[in-house]
Amino acid sequence: MQAPFPLPRPLDIGPAMLRLTEIKLPLDHEPDAIRAAVLRRLRIPASDLASVAVFKRTHDARKKSAIVFIYSLDVTLRDEAAILKRFAGDPQVRPSPDMEYRLVARAPERSERRPVVIGAGPCGLFAGLILAQMGFRPIILDRGKVVRERTKDTWGLWRRSVLNPESNVQFGEGGAGTFSDGKLYSQIKDPRFLGRKVLTEFVKTGAPEEILIDTHPHIGTFRLVTMVESLRKTIESLGGEYRFQSRVDDLDIETHGGRRRVRAVVLADGTRVAADHVVLAPGHSARDTFEMLVAHGVDIEAKPFSIGFRIEHPQSLIDRARYGKSIKALGAADYRLVHHASNGRSVYSFCMCPGGTVVAATSEAGRVATNGMSQYSRNERNANAGIVVGITPADFPGHALAGIELQRKWEARAFEAGGGTYAAPAQLVGDFLAGRASTSLGGVVPSYRPGVMLTDLSSCLPDYAIAAIREALPAFGRQIPGFDMADAVLTGVETRTSSPIRIRRNDDFESVNTIGLYPAGEGAGFAGGILSAAVDGIKVAEAVAHSVAASLALA
Repeated sequence: MQAPFPLPRPLDIGPAMLRLTEIKLPLDHEPDAIRAAVLRRLRIPASDLASVAVFKRTHDARKKSAIVFIYSLDVTLRDEAAILKRFAGDPQVRPSPDMEYRLVARAPERSERRPVVIGAGPCGLFAGLILAQMGFRPIILDRGKVVRERTKDTWGLWRRSVLNPESNVQFGEGGAGTFSDGKLYSQIKDPRFLGRKVLTEFVKTGAPEEILIDTHPHIGTFRLVTMVESLRKTIESLGGEYRFQSRVDDLDIETHGGRRRVRAVVLADGTRVAADHVVLAPGHSARDTFEMLVAHGVDIEAKPFSIGFRIEHPQSLIDRARYGKSIKALGAADYRLVHHASNGRSVYSFCMCPGGTVVAATSEAGRVATNGMSQYSRNERNANAGIVVGITPADFPGHALAGIELQRKWEARAFEAGGGTYAAPAQLVGDFLAGRASTSLGGVVPSYRPGVMLTDLSSCLPDYAIAAIREALPAFGRQIPGFDMADAVLTGVETRTSSPIRIRRNDDFESVNTIGLYPAGEGAGFAGGILSAAVDGIKVAEAVAHSVAASLALA
């Protein structure tokens, strides 16, 4: 979302400021209108107002004829105490919280065994960054390649139908979030403002400062590439070490007196990396890693996730439905939709990408999986989102990895339905609702590469999911006129919405049955998206630091 003029820059917020919320102004307001609104709200003369900074900005588009910006502002005043006393009990006038991040520990000089981080996605990156900032010199292992080489391999699938199972949308520097919309918001509880730490570090790497202000910030793939590289350089400058193309195939787990403890990780080439503290952040598609953990008896359980299709509409249709027209100041419009189907299933939109593309996201040969991606500009012709159905372990009973078996089944079915070339099966919404195969496209040109094969998608998901989506689409059309338009395109399948497993951990972020193993991020079942994964990485890094300090104190 681009501002029509430069906004007051966010400041390093301390406890001496006041925060004002719910300040509403028209989209075309002048720059000085923000300051004037503060004066009116607090009923003070201009001489009493020292500074104004925008903390957050969103918009209210429920009335398309009167869309407004809504600001949260941090202000400094000549007499803050008097204002707080006057507005005591007003929830919209409060002291600004202290959001500064403070490292919880410093690595002792006699700490010789370096922590190991498995995975260089958002969680692993921030676990590594925080450990490096504390002086622990982490070793970061990733099965894939550096981000620019990985990008070439990813384009190899998209342009030439050539899959590299170790370097693709899922695996490599930056993780799956690198090839996404780059959304940087989450619904997690964050009383310590760790999300602010993440955003601040991103701005240091070159991300636009607007991400500190917008309620729903995003970056886009091209910017994420350079940011991931910059984070790597920072970690290395602090003593951290990266090892790419270093897939972890085994763990050395020592058992003594009934207690299991990690002693090393073993790479695919046989290299043994000694470690007493291992941050396990492999991402949600590291299926072979999960199989290895189960073989070692690490406590893993199945968890709910979702499956479905990607849907594409003209972005202009979404803009009209949300705003009445395209509004430059607001950027491309998005949406969030939920429908509770009569068969008991919940159907909802997932990872909505305004002005983006549908991408090939498989990491295994002979399977098709889709995802959505967009650049910072969000100026592609189509809007796309996952339309997915929630499923639970009751739908795939048997064992902890049964959800992976279910994913593989439907991804293999999609590969077959797409012609066996990594093309994806697709169907027009009108044909999907009518229960007939599509034979030609309408006005919406699908963006998926290496291409689509028109077919009947009803064979690409379980019957209960097909029934729920067929019921949901007309319901969504009542919320967004045209959403169930006949020419809209469904592309299958979306199965990597979140991890199908959870690696159980205790309150100290450590595996419940393996000392020194710290399951983290989306792959371990504790996050969903870039920001929440990065925040989880920070928490786990702090837990590792506390553990190292405690072990040295006992030595």
